[in-house]
Parts: sequence; C-alpha cells; structure tokens
Amino acid sequence: MEYKEMYEKILDEHRKVYERLDQTGMREFIEEIKAHERIFLIGVGREGMATRAFAMRLMHMGKEIHWIWDDTTPSICKGDLVIATLGDGSIGHINYICERAREAGGMIYVVTGSPSGNTAKNVADKVFFVPAAVYRGKDDVVPSFQPMGNLFEQCLLITFDMIVMTLVDETPDLSFEKMSERHRNVE
Repeated sequence: MEYKEMYEKILDEHRKVYERLDQTGMREFIEEIKAHERIFLIGVGREGMATRAFAMRLMHMGKEIHWIWDDTTPSICKGDLVIATLGDGSIGHINYICERAREAGGMIYVVTGSPSGNTAKNVADKVFFVPAAVYRGKDDVVPSFQPMGNLFEQCLLITFDMIVMTLVDETPDLSFEKMSERHRNVE
C-alpha cells in the first residue's frame, strides 16, 4: 500500500469513529472528571500510553492525579475517581484493580472499545465507549485494516486530548498558559 492510500484509509477510519462516538457519553465522562479532584488512572500497553498522556494533562490542569502501580500512589478512598482503559473490556489484572478500588469506595469509569467485556459489564460504575476496533474485541465498532488495537489506541489519545481541551475551555481561570506553569521544569 502506498503512503497516500495508507494515511487516507487511516484518516477515514478516524472520521468514522468520531462520527459514531456518543457525544452524550463523552459529556457524562467530562462531567465526572470535573466533579472529582482525586483521580487514579490505569491502562496497559499502547492504550496505557494514551492514558498516561491523559493523566499528565489532567495534572497540568491542577487535578490530583495518580497512576496506579506507581510507588507513590496513595490508597484509593471513597469519592475518588478511577479511570481504567481496557480496549477489550476484559484485562484480568485491571479487572482485579478495579474490583479492589470499588471495594475501597472509588468510582470506576471504564473507557473501552468493548462494553460487553467483563470489567465494563460487571465492575464499572460507568462506561465510556470509543467505537474503534480493539485487539480481541467483540463489539460493533469501526473496523480497521490496521493491526491489533491501533485504531482504538490512536482514537483514545485524540479523544482524551479533545476532552482536555473541552475541560480547559469550560473551566474558569484555566488556560493552556496556566497549564504550562505546571509542566515539569527539570528536563
């Protein structure tokens, strides 16, 4: 496949995902983030990288952010928000973490391309569905010619960036300039 044909196919897949993405579901996710100051995040692999990028931007916004499994992660308490990304909705060790976090009183928000997955169906308090092809997914999503979960992972990163931009736009006294003041300064 030639370069132009490849990027046009990828862009077309992205367009189809964003046309199918439930904006009401995205709005509910945004409102839940607004409502919580302490947020814990978890994800693995490439979708975990997208989730870490999201965690970084939420920290830049001034939220208290913790990446689960970091050595400095405190205990999850009642009223905390846990955001777990599970492309196929059924990653065993993330399911375990979500169960323990829920027992501790955390609210579990699963972001997935497969809402029929075990964690999404049986553990999550709320689910945000990104309808993009995922590795081992079984739900009705935009199919992809790309390998494994590429489409979900790409769309997850961009969707999270759009959510951050929306949060900044809707938060008084917050701007990208103020966010940059919280950017790491020991590089």
